Amino acid sequence: MKTQVLVFFTALLLSINAFAISLQDAKNQGMVGEQQNGYLGVVKASPEANKLINRVNAERRSSYQKIAKKNAITLNEVANLAAKKAISATKKGQFVKNKQGKWVRK
Repeated sequence: MKTQVLVFFTALLLSINAFAISLQDAKNQGMVGEQQNGYLGVVKASPEANKLINRVNAERRSSYQKIAKKNAITLNEVANLAAKKAISATKKGQFVKNKQGKWVRK
């Protein structure tokens, strides 16, 4: 089951292509970062960052719900697995929120 979930996450990351350039730009500029809960967070507040986060997080939540239902697991379990994968995939120099709730550069 975990293999299916991980395969789906890979497909999910590729399916967010519409946001990839904007998301990568925002990450590279230090505006947004990955959080421990599987969702993006604001590092440096701006209207653009907030709009991007709302859009990407809504898409993630929708995808997480589909994965959870398909695999008979909770939304939180899916989000936690996604967080680990997203944080692992975060590039050096981009921000992640650590377990203490502080933004740190990877």
